[in-house]
Amino acid sequence: MAGIPQLDARKLIARDPTEIARLRAAAEDVGFMTLTHTALTPERVRAAIAAYRAVFAQPRAVKAAVDMAATGSNRGWGGPGSEQVNPEANPDYKEVFDCGLPLPAGHRLEGRDLSVYAPNLWPDLPGFRAEIESYFGAAAQVAMEVLRAIAFAISGDETAFDQAFDAPMALLRGNFYPERPDWAGEKDFGIAAHTDYGCLTLLATDGAPGLEVLAKDGAWVPVRAEPGTFVINFGEMLEMWSGGRVKATLHRVVGGAQERISVPLFFNPSWDANVAPPGSEKVIEAGPHLSKRFNETYLHLKDQAAPTGA
Repeated sequence: MAGIPQLDARKLIARDPTEIARLRAAAEDVGFMTLTHTALTPERVRAAIAAYRAVFAQPRAVKAAVDMAATGSNRGWGGPGSEQVNPEANPDYKEVFDCGLPLPAGHRLEGRDLSVYAPNLWPDLPGFRAEIESYFGAAAQVAMEVLRAIAFAISGDETAFDQAFDAPMALLRGNFYPERPDWAGEKDFGIAAHTDYGCLTLLATDGAPGLEVLAKDGAWVPVRAEPGTFVINFGEMLEMWSGGRVKATLHRVVGGAQERISVPLFFNPSWDANVAPPGSEKVIEAGPHLSKRFNETYLHLKDQAAPTGA
């Protein structure tokens, strides 16, 4: 993991000056880091991965019952080829399962047609929903702790992001990367090169290799983490919101001879949070930015967003 800083969550929470400086460097220079000693134990992570593994192992008919292609949102199962993160590559051959956080009752955004707060779809699999919802809540707390540390590192105010996350557009995903298919060519990927769309991604993995990060010298650097160690990267929204201080870095999964399951939490602010660069006097709402990027990626949403006619 050369070039990818490894940080300790306990030291960040304590605002250890050396660790905060390392966090600042990771955010501004690399765009990626790994994080140990969070509140999520290896056992909790393995349990969540096992729950997703059980879903992906189901017959296609079971998964099709919660196929997100039948919805107007990104909730439920997405089969191979359901996403295309890079228009210069073929659709990604991985499978996914997505769920999100609902809008809090009585929230100011209640009543608006916002697909980022759509109802979740759950497979008929005993214990799956409870396991994933429990993990989701704990992971969101870890992500918020990291964001507060970043706010402290770059501005000195650890609460700078708090108000914007009263109804986070958070998406928890299970990724299943099968063995790289025999038919795969140079434009076929588990997930093609891309930057994440939102603020912060908290990624758990089963320990299998596959993730690669583009370094400044143009080399693809493998990043591997066992359950309990998280890979964290920053997205386009936080890069914009921080005035370019925080870096969104290209990454990909080519795939290989080993199956891989990863569990990213995409942690983003409320729909109406203004994520414009500081001092710009612009208003850029987080929700429309995120929805636009979703519509460019999920093929079933891309079809809905496309104009009709010849």
